[in-house]
Amino acid sequence: MNVSDSPVAEFKRGIKECLPVTIGLLPFALILGVQGSQQGISWLEMMLMTGLNFAGGSEFAAVGLWADPLPVLLIIAVTLMINTRHILMGAALTPYLKGLPLKKVLPALFFMTDESWALSLADINKRKKSGEQPFSLAYYIGVSLTVYFVWFPFAGIGAAVGPQFGDVAAWGFGMAFPAVFLVLLRSLWKGFSAALPWLVSFLTAIVVYVNIDGAWYVPAGALAGLLATYIQVGKS
Repeated sequence: MNVSDSPVAEFKRGIKECLPVTIGLLPFALILGVQGSQQGISWLEMMLMTGLNFAGGSEFAAVGLWADPLPVLLIIAVTLMINTRHILMGAALTPYLKGLPLKKVLPALFFMTDESWALSLADINKRKKSGEQPFSLAYYIGVSLTVYFVWFPFAGIGAAVGPQFGDVAAWGFGMAFPAVFLVLLRSLWKGFSAALPWLVSFLTAIVVYVNIDGAWYVPAGALAGLLATYIQVGKS
């Protein structure tokens, strides 16, 4: 880190660089809230779920599977599978978290999302090239808290106003989240070989989605991607 880059300056830089991402997250948080309200989830319950769980993909899956009687085991299985990617994401950050006290590492990992992870990893690569200390915890926290304080309040607002707006997903806002991911992936692109497990996971999920009812395409795609990664790493 440059000596002139104080933690406060790094924190503000994280907020600034994360703001464009929040434009894509905001409507998606509203959609999650609206879908939750249509399943009978109150705005307070929605804020508690998004604030305590803070894992967007699994939250959408849980809301989509919400039914009476509640398919608890399926929701747990799907949530677990979706969030297993955090194990690999955390492992990728491990070299840069060494030396930090546990009281800083654990909260930092709680706030880790796809967005904060991808932006921080891209920032690490940039800082390496410029000869700076690779990881900036203050930058990471700036990004993470920005995502957090956009996500759970707007999910609560979506749940509160949802009944008045009907099915906002039909307006096409659902494209916002995939668009954000594509932008994040662009900064991490390292060639087709590195993206092969993603392709295997994607194709497997499609096949299972078309042939099997329910949300089993999620764990199937996750397992296929992990298996492809394992085989790929073994060959290398």
